[in-house]
Amino acid sequence: MSQPTRQGISNGAHGHSLLKAHCKRLVALQGPVLGDSDAEPLHQLRVTMRRLRATLAQFGPCLVLPNVVNDRRLAKSVQRLGVARDLDVLRDRLEAVLLPQLPQPEQQRLKPVRRQLARERRLAGEQLASVLKSSRHLELIAQLQAWLKQPRYTALGEEPLLHWIPEWTLPASTSLMLHPGWWLERPGQDSASLHSLRRQLRSLRYRLENLEAYLSPAGCQWIADLKQGQSLLGELNDLDVLRRAIADQSTDGLEDSLPQLAWLLEQNQLHCWRRWRQLSEGVHDQASRRQRLANLARSGRAGQGWASGAWQTWRRALIDFASRLR
Repeated sequence: MSQPTRQGISNGAHGHSLLKAHCKRLVALQGPVLGDSDAEPLHQLRVTMRRLRATLAQFGPCLVLPNVVNDRRLAKSVQRLGVARDLDVLRDRLEAVLLPQLPQPEQQRLKPVRRQLARERRLAGEQLASVLKSSRHLELIAQLQAWLKQPRYTALGEEPLLHWIPEWTLPASTSLMLHPGWWLERPGQDSASLHSLRRQLRSLRYRLENLEAYLSPAGCQWIADLKQGQSLLGELNDLDVLRRAIADQSTDGLEDSLPQLAWLLEQNQLHCWRRWRQLSEGVHDQASRRQRLANLARSGRAGQGWASGAWQTWRRALIDFASRLR
């Protein structure tokens, strides 16, 4: 088992601390989620599982984990969590936000849609419970808990974390910034691309949050931007899914049978899209890109541990690259 080095915590020990926190929270949320009396535990469990996946992907090269602790097993559980959670979000938006703004006739016409969403949510809840109680899922948790008590690390895991911050942050950031979804000009133009971009935003956000204590103020602001972008794209997706779900239940077309609802959905979409475009244009502003590339992985701890030749090489390369963006 790795011990903290002279330069601070090791890569492996940091990964271990993250996995320990995720696992503890996962176990604590299992019971409330299975009780299914409140939507919030399900939301928190979904976030925890996603953070667990992101941490395993990020620090996997540092850790010698049991074979059953892998992304494929986690993905199935996250998928079931996602179906139930998405239905909770759609029902809440319809019931709490949109329905009170509709005239009585339109509220009446939405009763079949509401019943259908309720049926789908019950089914999703049953499927979710079967996954969380399954031997595969429980074995993954048990094996991860056992590893946390006696962790093993690779040679990279024994290296000081502070010497490797750029490798844990910058490549994923660069890949995200080249995603074609940033350049879409109108809502509904390419929903699949926006969905892919949202996943990358979330993944990088979780990776950066895993290292937040070691980032500069610019890096922390990047986390806030990623969170806002993820939220806006998620809202756009929810509005699109809700529109399609309602349209599928409407024989006369959404605009003819539910004109006020169609107008509300369109206005919400346009408002959300304007906010997204404002954010995306700011993110791609040349000055913002230069600053982020040069400062993202600087330590927020007065340069502690950053005098290594490797970091200085990275920093010079980043500044050189940033200068060519002018």
